[in-house]
Amino acid sequence: MADLFALKQTLESLSLGEALQYVAENYQNVVFSTSFGQEDQVITDAIYKNNPTNAALNIRVFTLDTGRLFQETYDLMDATRAKYNQSFETYFPNTAKVEALAKEKGFNSFYFSVENRKECCFIRKIEPLKRALTGAEVWITGLRAEQSDNRSDMPIVEWDEANKIIKFNPLIHWTYEEVLAYIKANRVPDSPLHRKGFISIGCAPCTRAITEGEHPRAGRWWWEASQKECGLHAAK
Repeated sequence: MADLFALKQTLESLSLGEALQYVAENYQNVVFSTSFGQEDQVITDAIYKNNPTNAALNIRVFTLDTGRLFQETYDLMDATRAKYNQSFETYFPNTAKVEALAKEKGFNSFYFSVENRKECCFIRKIEPLKRALTGAEVWITGLRAEQSDNRSDMPIVEWDEANKIIKFNPLIHWTYEEVLAYIKANRVPDSPLHRKGFISIGCAPCTRAITEGEHPRAGRWWWEASQKECGLHAAK
């Protein structure tokens, strides 16, 4: 797509704050999905630092509460809200679908097959995400190329066919060291779980700490050999 190519050229020449400002000023409905990981916290800080009221930036911030998150994640949500004096939207799974899944397969069906795990991810994450993205033109994410093989060749901006939306990955070329340096320099709140070996944090039953030398996403769905993706950012 020619327009996306031009947009890519522009965004790659801008700083994080400038790129966010550019997208917000040139598109009518821009959304940012945060799971309150370190990358997402960097973007959150950049959004609110550029415009404390978030009015001119025209970026709607939302999160997905799967109902199985760590308590530390909820604590960080409140700490982030307090630091920036900002609110964000929270999307929950469809109650009837969660109830049906629990009735049919119990609460831990995801441990028994990849299909079961993807079913749980769909109900708790993907379906709520689709509701959150409804009507949006641009979806901002905290993806980085280093995070997984599936993300290694993702561009800074792309067309997400599954959700029919422009996907903007402003940190795609950042290293983990750059993320940590930004957090330290700007005193950005992050989860204490990161200091305990939890680099990539998802639902509590599906995340474990990693050991030295393990891949950052080795702690996600550690019991299975898969691409370590829930489907929110599936390969094309």
